[in-house]
Amino acid sequence: MSEQPALAKKMRWHDGFAMSLTMPAALIASLGASIGGLGAWGAIALWTVSMVLATATNWIYTEMAAMFPDSSGGIAHYATEGWRSRAPVVGALAGVGYWLPWTTALSVYAGIIGSLVQAQWFPGQTWTLDLGVAELSLPIVVGLVVMGLLYAAAMYGLHAAMWVVYVTGGILLIPLAVFIVGPFLSGDWSTAGLHWNLHGTSGLREALVWLYIMAWTSFGVEVCATFAPEYKETVRDTSRALRAGVLFCLGVFIVLPLALSGYVGEKKIGEDPTAFYVGAFQDLVGGAADLMIVFLIASLLLIMITGLADGSRVLYDMGRQGVTIRQVGVLNRRGVPARALTVALIINVIVLVVLKTPLAIIVTGNLGYILTHILAISGFALLRRDRPDLARPIRLPDFFVPLAWFLTALLAVILVVGATGFSITGYGGFRELAIALGVLAAAVVLWEYRRRVQDRDASAPAGDSAIHEQAEEAPRL
Repeated sequence: MSEQPALAKKMRWHDGFAMSLTMPAALIASLGASIGGLGAWGAIALWTVSMVLATATNWIYTEMAAMFPDSSGGIAHYATEGWRSRAPVVGALAGVGYWLPWTTALSVYAGIIGSLVQAQWFPGQTWTLDLGVAELSLPIVVGLVVMGLLYAAAMYGLHAAMWVVYVTGGILLIPLAVFIVGPFLSGDWSTAGLHWNLHGTSGLREALVWLYIMAWTSFGVEVCATFAPEYKETVRDTSRALRAGVLFCLGVFIVLPLALSGYVGEKKIGEDPTAFYVGAFQDLVGGAADLMIVFLIASLLLIMITGLADGSRVLYDMGRQGVTIRQVGVLNRRGVPARALTVALIINVIVLVVLKTPLAIIVTGNLGYILTHILAISGFALLRRDRPDLARPIRLPDFFVPLAWFLTALLAVILVVGATGFSITGYGGFRELAIALGVLAAAVVLWEYRRRVQDRDASAPAGDSAIHEQAEEAPRL
């Protein structure tokens, strides 16, 4: 029997850090809406809180990434390992809960690219095409074309596309620098018109809902851990990438909202929370606005590439570990999870055409994403208790265990309040919640099908045999 293809070990920690630059790009999707809804001071405060929570959780993941260096499942795999002896179904819930938001990043930012293209170069093209079950517009058509091109590129393998990641990551730093430094140097930046729109009990509830919405954008630095099997020096490269990414993003997430809200103004941002960047570019750089929009679009391509790569690897790992149907747990001859990539493309086409609004797509995926973090963080504490002798190349101080339980409880509150109340922001409602719950339910059905039909063993916890087999194998280089 021929040896199966394996993920190539060709990445270094700075490659993972380049991937983490997707999160400042992701901030573009929800920053405008948060400023318009919360007031600038409220948005700045909550983005800061969200990133501080993300910093703490990602520090915890450095220990777990070193414990499972051959897993491409990232935090979903950590959750599976932590809860395996108590609730095997966690593997399915965490896997799909993590996979959906990263995979649908493709449609989120494809839609934003379409909106930017329309606002900058085709403002008069406001036509729509009614297809009965769906409606097409110029931004959606542009988004569909971009998704198709990235899918074709991804089929050649991530290591072959790292130069694209570096180019788009470097390009991202240009509009970031313009937006962070330019307003303060313009002479027009002022805090006089900034407000705090969170007051009393209702304000606390709204803050929790927004923390729910912000979670994927700020916590997403953990993407560095998903590529652990592909780092040349897995333990060192994974931990360095996680720490560098989270500290860089912490600074950006505090300063960028302050700079833009003080320069553009809350009202103007609230009126057009997606395309206000176009006007800001025109004011700051004048005739170079076209070039700046191209740079901004390139930075969004970075997060789409990362989301597609991350989501496909998680789905592949789920099939390999036995927590979903085996058909997606294979690589093609080039070592690419081609079937998982194809599933991602189909899902994103449907999501972009049906949900349309970027923030509505984000809130749909966040239910499973926050649930996965809850299971992974608590899994860290459970592994300390259940498997204390397990090798830990990176061992955090013991105070991280009670910190993990505190973060678990806090995120559980954010999940419950956010999932039942994100309609108060004006982005999403019952339909988005129903879709999110339906995806998790489908994950459980596929898990049962794998156990009872494909594995022909309804008595063994799903994924146990596959996990043990993988643990006994030597890593393929």
